[in-house]
Formats: sequence, structure tokens, C-alpha cells
Amino acid sequence: MKITRSRKVGITILATLSVALLTFIFTSSNMVLFDSKGSIGQAQSSLIITSVLLMAIIIVPVLLMSVYFPYKYRHSNKDAEYKPNWEHSTKIEVIVWAVPCLIILALGWITYQTSYSLDPRKEIASEEKPLTIQVVAMNWKWLFIYPEQQIATVNEIALPVNRPVRFLVTSDTTMNSFFIPQLGSQVYAMAGMENRLHLMAEEKGVYRGISANYSGFGFTNMKFKAHAVDNADFEQWVQKVKASDKVLNDSSYAVLTANAKEQIKTAHPVTYFASVDPLRFKDIIEKHAGVQNGL
Repeated sequence: MKITRSRKVGITILATLSVALLTFIFTSSNMVLFDSKGSIGQAQSSLIITSVLLMAIIIVPVLLMSVYFPYKYRHSNKDAEYKPNWEHSTKIEVIVWAVPCLIILALGWITYQTSYSLDPRKEIASEEKPLTIQVVAMNWKWLFIYPEQQIATVNEIALPVNRPVRFLVTSDTTMNSFFIPQLGSQVYAMAGMENRLHLMAEEKGVYRGISANYSGFGFTNMKFKAHAVDNADFEQWVQKVKASDKVLNDSSYAVLTANAKEQIKTAHPVTYFASVDPLRFKDIIEKHAGVQNGL
């Protein structure tokens, strides 16, 4: 079948529009994973890019050949080679097997190294003392407890720049995933268990926090803001929280738990608690630990 001039023009236009669309999507999207503001996030961005480039060694030539071969051996091309008795090429066999094996070996080595270097439980080396934040996933909000400052917040945290943060993560409901994309790793929040995550912000800013694990109808409201500030602004923020007229005790915690249905359609507002029971986080874990053990 002979390809007409108008059809060639149509194919060219379609290809140009496809490239333009992809370019627009990638340049206009908020690619937070590649706009890291912390050492962990930067290392993970580099890992993603390296892995994609290694796999592109195979993918790109295959995509090019999927276009080149049909074009070269089209019915209208009378000059194309025709070898009906050809059946084997040692060179091709070596290339199609050796290259993927080398890529797999390279990816395996990178995975082995980063499984240890990017372990979320591994503490970040720093002269600064780590700040501890206890994280509780709830329906459909995040509760944050600062045990050293004896304060608590809902759907908002603040952390000093260039100071490691130790997140202790659990859940008082279904499984969620605690994730601040621009700072790094995500870890699961599971009832009756404590998970640990170490992160550090290296630039001041407001970063988006989410749940990366679907957990029900109110999942879209499982969002919070992480404010990376200097030490002076962090102390001011702590004093602002302590000036609240609310305290996190048994009755106020029961209210947080009871109004879950309201947050299915409307996100829970940012809330400050001037004081908190120091054993609150421990009690939340132990409340579900007995259920997991079959008690």
C-alpha cells in the first residue's frame, strides 16, 4: 500500500502534537519528586533518574526500531533488503541478551546499596539533636504530637531547617502512608505498630504532606502542610501553639475520633493543642496492639 503525501503530512502532524503534549505535561506539572528540599529526597530523585536512564538503554532503541522497521520494510519500498533464508545472527543474540543482563546487574547493585543508605529508619548524621514528632493517622486527618514541646496539632507541622527530624508513625484507624514528597521517603502508618522515618529539610518553605495509601472515602482530605523554618520561627510557632485554648485530653481526643464522618467531604481544619498527655501516643499504639495479638 502506497503512503500518500497527505497521509505522511497527517502522521507528521500527529507525531508533533504528541511530542508537544508530552512536553507540556512534564513542564507544567508540579514534579515535586524532582524538586527535593532535603538530602533524602535528593538522593531518591537521583535514584529514580539513574534507574530510568539505565532502562532507557533498552527502551529507547526498541521504540525507535518499532518505527524504523515498519517504515523501512513497508510494501511500497522496493529497495528494502529481502532475506527469506535468514534465521540466526550471533551478534544480535549477544546484544539482546548481554545488554539486559548488564542493566539488571547494575540495577541490582544500586538497589543493594540504596536499601541501606536510604533506609528510612537510619538516623541522619548531624551535629543537631533530632526533633521528635509523633504521627497518628486518623479518619481523615493527621494528628502530630511534639513530646518534647508537649504540644499537638492537626494537619500542620513545623520543623527547623537543617535539623534532623525523627518521625514516629502509627495509626488509630486503617493503614495509611505518611509522605512528604519533597523531603523524602514514605512509611506506612499501621495500627498497633510504630514505624520510624528520619528526614531533614535543607531549605525554608511550605511542603505538601499526604497519605500515599488509599484508605477510604475521606482519603482525599488526608493532607497537611509541613513548614520548614529557621530556629527562631520554629520557637515562635511553638509559642503560638501553646497559646491555644485547647488541650488534647481524653474528651478532646474522643471528639477528634467521633467527627470522622464530617471529614469525608470537608477537610479537618488546622487545630492547635497547647498541651497533651505525654503517654497519648503510647496509649494509641497499645489500644490496637491487643487486637493484633488476638486478645
